[in-house]
Formats: sequence, structure tokens, C-alpha cells
Amino acid sequence: MPPNPSQPSRPTLEAILAVTRARVAALHKDAAELERRAAAAPVPRPFLGSPGAAVGVIAEVKRRSPSQGAIRADLDPVAHARAYVRGGAVAVSVLTDEVHFGGSLDDLSRVAAAVSAPVLRKDFIVDELQILEAKAAGASAVLLIVRVLPPQRLRALAAVARASGLATLVEVHGAAELEPALSADPAAVGVNARDLASFAVDLSGAEAVIGRVPAGVSVVAESGIETRQDVERLAAAGADFVLVGTSLARRSDPEGAVRALVGVRRIGRD
Repeated sequence: MPPNPSQPSRPTLEAILAVTRARVAALHKDAAELERRAAAAPVPRPFLGSPGAAVGVIAEVKRRSPSQGAIRADLDPVAHARAYVRGGAVAVSVLTDEVHFGGSLDDLSRVAAAVSAPVLRKDFIVDELQILEAKAAGASAVLLIVRVLPPQRLRALAAVARASGLATLVEVHGAAELEPALSADPAAVGVNARDLASFAVDLSGAEAVIGRVPAGVSVVAESGIETRQDVERLAAAGADFVLVGTSLARRSDPEGAVRALVGVRRIGRD
């Protein structure tokens, strides 16, 4: 069957990264100003900390995605973030990729200024200047993705983040990526159930990877989480936190949507 021209094809990971690299290249002319703003920014709030008795919910501000298309084009990041925190979210994740997710650094800075919870910058981080941007905007942590960073580069960026006072959520998509993730000394390992090539979600595969993360390392389960039953399933696999985006961002009652997910007993890993 020929492709439907009314439904644009999903971008590949390499296409997404090409846009990111072009944006980063343009940042270098402002490097000195970014360094100044990052140095002047307040000390970041602690990110996550030790897991509690219940699985912590990290709620995400998200307008669209390559896999889902439009989620909520009129989303007000501040209103949603405040509702998430009222509902019991332990942190807020903010997409800052504009082209593919409809986010921005302005979303990040506005949310960080509006809520008391720590805020994660979720983007395709490939350069130190993006970490400075995150610090200047008030983030507490940045996402680093093993799939897009060679091990040495991953460790270098993680070290820059730590030196800036930012925590790192290092994301893996399979067991083979655990070793480089752990070598970066992350604040937490994110186990993403969504394949970056096909965009398919495989919670069973994510459960298997979660079970292989050492007990002393916090695990954040990511993608494909819609119901309390999903949270319970991932808790049983050993997840300490869940990061939930699409199913919360599209809701007209984001506070109630978060409240429906919190309070699931954390089981941990042996």
C-alpha cells in the first residue's frame, strides 16, 4: 500500500540528531554568555534523591512527539506543571526540542520558576553548551541517552553536568547499554520501553532490563505508561520511579491524572 501523503513519515533518530547538531553549532557564538548565565544561576534543586516507599512519578510537559504526533498543541507548561505537582509528582520533565516535540527552553525556565519540584531538561544532549543552557534555565537534571553518545563522550558530558551541579538521568534502551550508562555514574538510569528506531513500545523488554540494574542505582521506567496497572507492573519489575508524558499531557485534569498514578508500593530489586 502506498504511503498516505496526509500522514507525514516519522523522523529517524539521525534526522532528529541532525537538527540538534545544527542548533548546537549555532550556540557556539554565544558560549561566553551561556557560561555567564549558568554561573549566575541559583544552585539547582536536588533531583529525586533516595527512592521512597512508593514509586515516584515524574510528570512530563509535552505538546507532541515523533511517535504520537500532536498530543496537546495548546498545552500551558506552567499550568500543567503546577497541576502535576499538586497531584503528587516528585519531579517535572520538560521537553525542550522545538522541531519534533514542540518544546523550548522558555518552557523549561518558566516551569522551573513556577514549581518547587526539581525539573528535568529532556532533550537530545550532545554538547556541553546544552548543559549550560539547562543550568541557566533552572533545571535540576539533564537527560543523557546512551544510544546517541559514544561511551567516552557520555562520561564527559555527565562529568560536566555534575560539575555544574546538575544530576544526570542516563537513558538505556536495552541491556547492552547498561554498562556504559553505569560507567557515567548517573543519578538514575532511565529504562525506555520505546525503541528509538521503530518507536514501538515493549514493556516486557523494559521489565527485563530494569531487573538487571544494580540494587543501589535508582531506576526510572520511561514510555508506554498510561494506567496505575502499568505503574504496578513496573514496580514489580523493580522500578523506583516512572516518567509519564503523553497520557498526562493530553489530559484536561492533569492533577487528577497524576494522583491516579501515585502511591504504588515500591518493591525494589535484590
